[in-house]
Amino acid sequence: MTQLRDARTADPAILASQDTDLSDLGPDLTVCDREPIHIPGAIQPHGVLLIANAEDQSVVGGAGDIEGLLAAEWSGRTLPDLLGEACAARLRDAPHDETAVIGPVTGRDTTMDAIARFQDGQWLIQLEPQASIWSDAASLLGWLDRAGGALERAADLKALCERAAISFRELTGFDRVMIYRFLDDDAGVVIAESRVPELGSFLHHHFPASDIPKQARALYIRNRVRVIPDVTYTPQPLRPKEMSRLDLSDIDLRSVSPIHLQYLRNMDVAASASISIVKDGILWGLVACHNSTPRSLAFGQRMACQALAGSLARQVRAREEAEDYRERLQLRSAEDVVSAKVLGEAPLADILIEASEDLRRMLGADGFALLQGRDLHQTGRCADEIDLREIAAWVRTVGGAQALHTHSLSKRFPRAAAYRSLASGLLAVVLSGEEPIILMWFRAERIEVVNWAGNPHKAANTIGGVLSPRASFEAWTEEVHGHAKPWTLPEIEAAQRIVRELYEARQTRRIRELNRELAATVADKESLLVQKDYLIKEVNHRVQNSLQLVSAFLALQARAEGNAGLSDALSEAQRRLAAVALVHRRLYSDDNVEMIDLARYLDDLVSEMKSSMGIEWAEQFSTDFAPIIIPTDSAVNIGLILTELVINANKYAYAGAVGPIAISLEQHRHRFRLIVADQGQGKTGTRSGFGTRMLNAMVDRLGGTIENTNNRPGLRVILTASIGAPEPAPAP
Repeated sequence: MTQLRDARTADPAILASQDTDLSDLGPDLTVCDREPIHIPGAIQPHGVLLIANAEDQSVVGGAGDIEGLLAAEWSGRTLPDLLGEACAARLRDAPHDETAVIGPVTGRDTTMDAIARFQDGQWLIQLEPQASIWSDAASLLGWLDRAGGALERAADLKALCERAAISFRELTGFDRVMIYRFLDDDAGVVIAESRVPELGSFLHHHFPASDIPKQARALYIRNRVRVIPDVTYTPQPLRPKEMSRLDLSDIDLRSVSPIHLQYLRNMDVAASASISIVKDGILWGLVACHNSTPRSLAFGQRMACQALAGSLARQVRAREEAEDYRERLQLRSAEDVVSAKVLGEAPLADILIEASEDLRRMLGADGFALLQGRDLHQTGRCADEIDLREIAAWVRTVGGAQALHTHSLSKRFPRAAAYRSLASGLLAVVLSGEEPIILMWFRAERIEVVNWAGNPHKAANTIGGVLSPRASFEAWTEEVHGHAKPWTLPEIEAAQRIVRELYEARQTRRIRELNRELAATVADKESLLVQKDYLIKEVNHRVQNSLQLVSAFLALQARAEGNAGLSDALSEAQRRLAAVALVHRRLYSDDNVEMIDLARYLDDLVSEMKSSMGIEWAEQFSTDFAPIIIPTDSAVNIGLILTELVINANKYAYAGAVGPIAISLEQHRHRFRLIVADQGQGKTGTRSGFGTRMLNAMVDRLGGTIENTNNRPGLRVILTASIGAPEPAPAP
């Protein structure tokens, strides 16, 4: 629930109050998400574009004032003729998978910077008049070094972004520079700003996700610096007309969506620039630059902006990791206090009641409740007993081995709206057993006042059947109800560790009871774990024997068949079966069959693969795994995906030969990324065999995505999926 008011007026008689959801922003803006902004059919007029065949370097198309800057007759001529032999020679030696600097080029009346991009057998060459605010390269490098040093000395993330805004404003000369950070719901907030005094401030203002459509966010990762020198420009169409569908995703001069240009004009912005802040391959934020008069950025300035943004992204990562590390240390210290009590001899429920206040403080909760059977204990500020029992019953129906967490309980459990002031945030874990123990941490409602740059519920208007962005950016404030402080990933992991410790403590008590009843000499839980381990190993042994029998049968059948194609298919099936056996063997060697340390599991799996692939592969693998706790059923699919990717690298990247393979596991908020990179021959064609279908099926089972990118050389495959069970997105 939210309350809205227009900050332009203090008259309480016209304050607007309504129940709404933050995702309900104005009219249907999916048309913006579907706009093909990568094929605008035109460029901006501050430069020219030449399109040339890569084979003979003949010019087949272009856009902009080519006649004024280069030659009246240009179509059909060669690049050496138009740009000079030196420029054409650089192009012949240029790589096809990155932007090539081939200038400078001398035109009719000016010297121009020239960069080229290879695409579908053609070179797309951009030419812009050369300009620089720096006397020489040494001055620019010196300035970048000083700016980078200032970023390194920033005490925290806030100070880092404030210094970055000042540095980018000095580098670009724009009137206002903002550091804009994306939030989990794709909305954004200005966290730092540097501006001339005459301009109004957008500091701490939020912008709805609809302001930057999905395809625009994708292009910001691909094209790191975008400049609009004059929002009133006239687009220069591609010539001839048949070129109008050309993909201009990688072209700096690409013309901009008319909706975005109107958006900027509505903000009284005459020129803008956007520099992407990309952290670990993900768009973390933007450096947004606005000017009240037309202003451009020369090629050298854009490269300097990109370098400074890279330095900023690395510093952001360092600050966030340091903050995360400090939080984990604090949680570990609090866990030690609870763990010491759990190891006592008293009944587990009594120990938890005694430690309930410590458990509440450990996760910064306002209330804590413990339910076992009909017995309920609570501490701190909690809802009524009947409400707590109702929440516990719901937790048992939707929870599982993982922690259930939400910072807006009423969205997932509507009945909680009645007591949202006490329980808007919930983190719950269940200790399974004959009589389950449910632990619930609660956070009270935190009414948040959000400053929006304009009314977010009028993100766009339809005028005469044409979609138009909102015209006002004057401050709107919004009171957001039904939300609590979100649970961090370290807090969620701490709750899961507590459950594991309680499970181990209960197992220890059971073993002690068995020892006393059986008068055994074993004093710890080893006897029970040995029985469990023996059973798992016996089952695993039988499964391994069965897999070996099937594998041997396939090998015999492959040798017996005279058909080479069938023999290859049987051999391939044998390799897949061996991979399944390998994943199974490593997975069930652990005591905990519900949750598993993915880093340790993958490390063991890679060691097994190195042994099975032969001694020549021992030094070819390099790994970097971040510790992540994940459900076992997810680990099965991840292990099979990793094995399949390694098989593919051996089979396709190196054609059965030996070559380096780098494997890494990264964490970003509530998601992980598994990256497998080789240095082979790269992706050659489209494969859709059994392995590919199996790979896609396992990725779908994880609810993730898989992406193939150029590793220069070789192929880089990135699997991205959620850690555990993320909160479902609210219904539109």
